[in-house]
Amino acid sequence: MSKKSNETSYISARESRRISRENQKITKKLDKRLSRKHVPESEYLTQMKDPGNVVEFDNLHTYFFTDVGTVKAVDGVTFNVPVGKTVGIVGESGCGKSVTSLSLMQLVQRPNGQIVEGAIRLNLGGKAFDVAKMPIEAMQKVRGNVVSMIFQEPMTSLNPVFRIGYQLDEVIALHNPDMDEDEVKSRSIEAIKMVGIADAEGIYNRYPHELSGGMRQRIVIAMALACNPRLIIADEPTTALDVTIQAQILELLRDLKSRINASIMLITHDLGVIAEMADYVVVMYAGRVVEKGLASEVFLDPRHPYTIGLMESKPVINKKVDRLYSIPGAVPNPVNMPDYCYFRDRCEKCVERCQGKYPPEIHVSDTHIVSCWRYFDKGGAEE
Repeated sequence: MSKKSNETSYISARESRRISRENQKITKKLDKRLSRKHVPESEYLTQMKDPGNVVEFDNLHTYFFTDVGTVKAVDGVTFNVPVGKTVGIVGESGCGKSVTSLSLMQLVQRPNGQIVEGAIRLNLGGKAFDVAKMPIEAMQKVRGNVVSMIFQEPMTSLNPVFRIGYQLDEVIALHNPDMDEDEVKSRSIEAIKMVGIADAEGIYNRYPHELSGGMRQRIVIAMALACNPRLIIADEPTTALDVTIQAQILELLRDLKSRINASIMLITHDLGVIAEMADYVVVMYAGRVVEKGLASEVFLDPRHPYTIGLMESKPVINKKVDRLYSIPGAVPNPVNMPDYCYFRDRCEKCVERCQGKYPPEIHVSDTHIVSCWRYFDKGGAEE
């Protein structure tokens, strides 16, 4: 690409075609591997580093191959979700939260979106699978059964042309082929009751447009919990709901988690929700984890400048300010990410070391980890 092209972020049609041809070669190869039939289980069988985790993300890279370049949506993410715990994932829009969860579900939009590196170890109890290597055929038995997802928008998650009962029945019948029609219907009605809806049989026969936003959100949760999964991914489950309904949905998730002994990956922008719900917190920025640890440690003693900025930007009860704090600058272009720490150009506390490659993980404590050059030389102590 010419110097002029770099300066103006312009890309010629010829360059775009060249990138497209290269991307097709890469995605075709990756897609072919996932689409294979009758793959022996030994190819994706793995071992958990810690049997106490339900899932372990290990150096996960998920990229989108576009005509203007490769978007590194998830660029080396590593964190664990312990059994029976809630892990909150927080960060601004576009930081890779949803793509990380979609990678676990193998629902990243293909062929452009692909897991290109790393491992996602999923604990099934007696054995563990590496989701990054699992073919689509095998993943269909896991998705919705072992791992289920509550999608962002209940208004669009449900199919408007099918009744609620039909959509619930489909989920249960897919993973329980031995059940007859009456058993499937009974299980669907039980799932509707479990999420706190009184007229379960009436709702079973209704269409999505006949329900309120809160009711639809409960139905989406019922669909996610219908097969008693080991892990529930809740991707902004309270979006577009009023405050009262939000509180009810969060209370419902907390109650159901303890009832079926599941783990939760809670994705949200709301730090208040994270503080109330999560046992552990993972802070993401530009496709990478910048800080993670126990919720109590991260909230009481945030160490990374980005985490500190997030904390300062939220309103505080009984504290009057003329204007809320806003983190300066903007996220770098995801197609041409810099070699140095991604947050450096927006950071008010950067040091000379920040010019170097992305910093290593520094252990502030046994459970509190931060990626910031300011802590490297001091072994965890701030300069």
